[in-house]
Amino acid sequence: MKILLLGKCGQVGWELQRSLAPLGEVVALGRHGIGDSAELCGDFTHPEGVVDAVRTVRPDVIVNAVAHTAVDKAESEPELAHQLNAAVPGMLAEEAARLKALLVHYSTDYVFDGSGDTPWQEGDATGPLSVYGRTKLEGEQRIRQAGDTHLILRTSWVYAARGGNFAKTMLRLAQERDSLSVIDDQWGAPTGADLLADVTAHAIRHLRLHPKDGGLYHCVAGGETTWNAYARFVIEQARQIRPELAIKASEVRAVPTSAFPTPARRPHNSRLDTRKLQATFGLHLPHWQQGVARMLHEIL
Repeated sequence: MKILLLGKCGQVGWELQRSLAPLGEVVALGRHGIGDSAELCGDFTHPEGVVDAVRTVRPDVIVNAVAHTAVDKAESEPELAHQLNAAVPGMLAEEAARLKALLVHYSTDYVFDGSGDTPWQEGDATGPLSVYGRTKLEGEQRIRQAGDTHLILRTSWVYAARGGNFAKTMLRLAQERDSLSVIDDQWGAPTGADLLADVTAHAIRHLRLHPKDGGLYHCVAGGETTWNAYARFVIEQARQIRPELAIKASEVRAVPTSAFPTPARRPHNSRLDTRKLQATFGLHLPHWQQGVARMLHEIL
């Protein structure tokens, strides 16, 4: 099996290089091609080059880990967000259909309006609140319209040991300040890039044998929490792992979303129902605390 991975340098892409390796030959592209060579283009701002790369590699599976994920910045650069999140994924879906290849793509809880307190199911009505959410939803739609085998995984609150993340920010601030203020009215499940990558590899193996199981699925870690409770967990774990760490913060105050105005509106309810994914692929999704604790052991 030949797999073309796009977005190898991102948090999910980096983990995918590991998880996909046992499945077959992986051609992994970042924005600047392979290594120091630009012989194959992985830059979504040059869509013709990306299409040429697909036609050159002729993969059995295309895994797209590229996205415009700067949610607030997307509000001021909607054209770029549309190209990265909707237009080029749609082109990839068309190329995959021509090759009879499987396309794997990642989407987001931001396709929903964040109302209520019930976990969103795959068939629930969408209602994105931001440019990011709208362009990611259009990307899903374009992939489905291409009509061939695909796997779309909606996820939320993604983190990784590599690169910046919420936990690292909280640990830094906790060492600088006596008190932190963290939002407590947004609910979701912190989901590790490593978990997403491992689920992707399992799903690809399954879909090679059962292509009719392709489609849209929700994929997040088990359980639910708020950003405030997430921050408190991170700080408590850090104190246990590194008792000598100079953590000054003695209080993590709960504040509403309105305390931190942002250009893009955030959904209050980012809970995603993963029963369809677990039943179809025979998977168990571990509790979010397990993954976050492991990541903290890795970075501390």
